[in-house]
Amino acid sequence: MKARLQVGIIDLLGKEPPKNGYSRLMRCNNVSIMAQVIGVWCEEAGHDVHIAYYSGAELISGGLPDKIDILFISAFSQAALLGYAFSHYWRDKGAVTVLGGPHARSYPEDAQKHFDYVVGFCNKDTLRDILQDCSQHRPIGQHLSAAQQPDFLPGLRQRWKFLRPSMEKAKILRAVPFLGSLGCPYTCSFCIDAVVPYQPLDYEVLKDDLRYFQELNLPRSLIVWHDPNFGIRFNDYMDVVEDAVPPGRITFACETSLSLLKEDNCKRMARNGFKAIAPGIESWYDMGGKSKTGSKKGMEKVERVAAQVNLVQRFVPYVQANLIFGLDNDEGPEPFELTKRFVDRAPAVFPHFAVLSAFGRNALLNLNYQRAGRVLPVPFHFLDLVQSMNVKPLHYSWTEFYDHVCDTFDYAFSRRALARRFLKNGHLVSRFEQLFRGISSERNNRMAYHRKMRRWMEEPDFRAFFEGETRQLPSRWIEIIKNHLGPLWQWLPEDALYHDPNAYLHSGVEHPLPVVAA
Repeated sequence: MKARLQVGIIDLLGKEPPKNGYSRLMRCNNVSIMAQVIGVWCEEAGHDVHIAYYSGAELISGGLPDKIDILFISAFSQAALLGYAFSHYWRDKGAVTVLGGPHARSYPEDAQKHFDYVVGFCNKDTLRDILQDCSQHRPIGQHLSAAQQPDFLPGLRQRWKFLRPSMEKAKILRAVPFLGSLGCPYTCSFCIDAVVPYQPLDYEVLKDDLRYFQELNLPRSLIVWHDPNFGIRFNDYMDVVEDAVPPGRITFACETSLSLLKEDNCKRMARNGFKAIAPGIESWYDMGGKSKTGSKKGMEKVERVAAQVNLVQRFVPYVQANLIFGLDNDEGPEPFELTKRFVDRAPAVFPHFAVLSAFGRNALLNLNYQRAGRVLPVPFHFLDLVQSMNVKPLHYSWTEFYDHVCDTFDYAFSRRALARRFLKNGHLVSRFEQLFRGISSERNNRMAYHRKMRRWMEEPDFRAFFEGETRQLPSRWIEIIKNHLGPLWQWLPEDALYHDPNAYLHSGVEHPLPVVAA
């Protein structure tokens, strides 16, 4: 057993310092539960643990001592370059570095060039092996993964000391992360959890979490369930909530599927304080199981989904509908026009748009894109489902695609749409949050970026890159990354800006993750 280690944990909440008003207020809530879990497990193993929360090069809360023995970093792919720079900085100071989180699962081959350990699924045994070895593995790090997700995680009572620094900085709203299950019962071909068997976590631990949250008595707080689809076993989870929480004592937000949101279920959620919900619609031509629309497609699905979300919104005031642009079954203007009709028919619902991206190994569908030569080496920094799509559209030119995207954003977040959303939502807090988010995050930030992309597509270096004629990155992108990383730019190796977009295909692996029986 190694001597008592000084353990550092960095949770990357964003790839750049928060700039727009919405991100300044909400960024501290982008915390990862697994970073806190690692902190608990390391302390249980007898080590000293320090945690820091960063957005870009800016320290938001917590902090690390000058000397640490091993550093754990949790990152989505959009923050991968930031994680790489941190890793090289701390390696230079003598630390061993470990990467976990979605990027480690999606791009292990690339991450191994910058970390001593790259971890997919992690349980206590996997962590124990890392802590006992705690040695440098360079130039190529070790890729480790447990056979499946852990079946037990520390509760909020144990995690709170590591979560508290970030929550103390969240002055306006504290969104405390909870997790009731792992994996997903749906098989969406683009999702990292589609091949991970659904697994509820211990109900007694959840009850204790809910009771401890009430003991904390945090002002302006709510619980956000991080489950990919909360409440698949609906009655079981509502029983847990009702057993631990007096009606309406806690405010909840969650992501789930429309197929669960029957009127009786919505009434029960309303009684138990659920104020925000984000059902996945994804496509007007597919994924009917999640949206309770079966084989219905096109305008028929729009009508059915609009009626369903309007029903939900009567009981849960903040409804966010998630849609993806650029799927292969989209063709012509119709998918975008259907989205506009949905905005008209569900005026109080907040539409959330993403563009299709293929994140390495995170979905089996990505092999098809890679075999077809459609995946572009877009720098990780721009793979956030909003800024840059790294899959060539099947039925659109790039300029045509971005024309449709910009037009739909403009329609959904026009002054008229914002005003209708504000007036139609009778819940005071929800209506103001939607208005603020719609202007600050969606219109002024996301839509503005899509318009930049549309303009940049007219520039030779951008067009050549997106047409696959060159791997040379547009200079604009390099300047953006340099600006976002700030002083950490000097610690980013030049080759980190480039990656093999077909590494999954070249690896010969047929499944992105082990498929374990439920």
